[in-house]
Amino acid sequence: MSTTTMIPLRTRPAWRALETHYEELDKVHLRDLFAGDPGRGERLTAEGAGLYLDYSKNRITDETVALLLQLAEESGLSERTEAMFRGDRINVSENRSVLHVALRMPKSESLVVDGVDVVAEVHGVLDRMSALADRIRSGEWTGHTGKPIRNVINIGIGGSDLGPVMAYEALRHYSRRDLVFRFVSNVDSTDFAEATRDLAADETLFVISSKTFTTLETMTNARTAREWALAALGDESAIAKHFVAVSTNAEEVSKFGIDTDNMFGFWDWVGGRYSMDSAIGLSTMIAVGPGAFRELLAGFHELDVHFRTTPLQRNLPVLMGLLAVWYGDFFDAQTVGVMPYSQYLKRFPAYLQQLTMESNGKHVTLDGRAVDSQTGAVYWGEPGTNGQHSFYQLIHQGTKLIPVDLIGFGRTLNPIRDHHDLLMSNVFAQAEALAFGKTDAEVRAEGTPEAIVPHRVFEGNRPSNVILAEKLTPHTLGALIALYEHSVFTQGTIWGIDSFDQWGVELGKVLAKRIIPELESIDEPDLRHDSSTNALIRRYRAMR
Repeated sequence: MSTTTMIPLRTRPAWRALETHYEELDKVHLRDLFAGDPGRGERLTAEGAGLYLDYSKNRITDETVALLLQLAEESGLSERTEAMFRGDRINVSENRSVLHVALRMPKSESLVVDGVDVVAEVHGVLDRMSALADRIRSGEWTGHTGKPIRNVINIGIGGSDLGPVMAYEALRHYSRRDLVFRFVSNVDSTDFAEATRDLAADETLFVISSKTFTTLETMTNARTAREWALAALGDESAIAKHFVAVSTNAEEVSKFGIDTDNMFGFWDWVGGRYSMDSAIGLSTMIAVGPGAFRELLAGFHELDVHFRTTPLQRNLPVLMGLLAVWYGDFFDAQTVGVMPYSQYLKRFPAYLQQLTMESNGKHVTLDGRAVDSQTGAVYWGEPGTNGQHSFYQLIHQGTKLIPVDLIGFGRTLNPIRDHHDLLMSNVFAQAEALAFGKTDAEVRAEGTPEAIVPHRVFEGNRPSNVILAEKLTPHTLGALIALYEHSVFTQGTIWGIDSFDQWGVELGKVLAKRIIPELESIDEPDLRHDSSTNALIRRYRAMR
């Protein structure tokens, strides 16, 4: 559906039918839905790319699903999906193609955009990354004093940090244990100080990840890293052996002292939050090796193919995206919880925060009109079972409806006693408890004193998805990330917004650059902000 022919969301026939349907379904309990449909738990499922989705514990019927699928069709989801995959400029506010899917296409495929085969370019960079990673992992790459590299520090921010740190933690089982990997993103000097405190400069390599090589936070940390290295190594020529760049600005990279042979580029059709499988993933590749990194890409690609070719009614990211719209716009759910039952995925919810909220936190449609619905939810979460002993209380018995994704694995990477069975029992138990709760009659039957009964009742009817995979591998991680990427795309398509720009991050940056000299000035600056900001700046200057 083109922006010029976009029909306002609330006037689409499926949307109006869903409004009526919601009124009928709002008071129906999941207990009744399961009681009236014994095969529901087997039927409301879907599979693809090694992932199994059980979405039966959602407040939906077959009619709900049919209407949501109709809404997807009326919103032009299939057409917009094809437009993305063929390289159309669907990022309208920046007039760019959106081609993160090209980052994981096999070398045998071709995708020509503006006369250039972008897949060939992608694999050219991947091959150069592989060569560098092999040199570091083998010890062939040596630092200024001739010692092999033992420490790798990625310096970036946003997508240039969240992706690499999440992937490293998720795939730590597969990483080289004789190498140290750390990640610096915060301009707070503490981040850099703690990352380098116990490291030797002559064994440390910095990966500076900044497309423009001008990002304020990243380059502040990069210059600090340069000073730290030179303080120990004492020779400007050492920089070339202890720094590599992920950037497209060869001039600035060279000025910094980095050999441009060790600069790895990417493209303006890759948004930061979609870039972890580009050169931004260099630190990940060094950690797990080029072979495992290509398995990661293969997992991404298999889910891409599933999303592009599978009918909507069996399409994993389409179903998840439509359910997110259902809860956000009809049930007024403000947040979505993502609870991975794997300690390795402890940073996955944080990664999804940027992916989802930077993508769909928008207030206007593709054609610049104010949206007439709620858009992106707040995503958050922690690994299970930790969350069960903190915030699950609110999800179970609080007054807010919070849909939850529970992610589990059939096999653990670290088999110890019965830990994994205990862990996975909680996945299934939490989904069951959220859906069905415990009635006052059931509480009384346990012999609970009457005064305590209300406190022990669980209302239930709390929706959840359960996502299962056999084992957390690089392939599985790639599929899991792509699942959420395309779910985000599905939601954005329904709302008619641009999921690929991020103008909302710009204003604060601009104002910060204006305030910096006012903080650092020796003389009292002429402050022309609002009264609150002026007072805060004066108080800070006095504290300094």
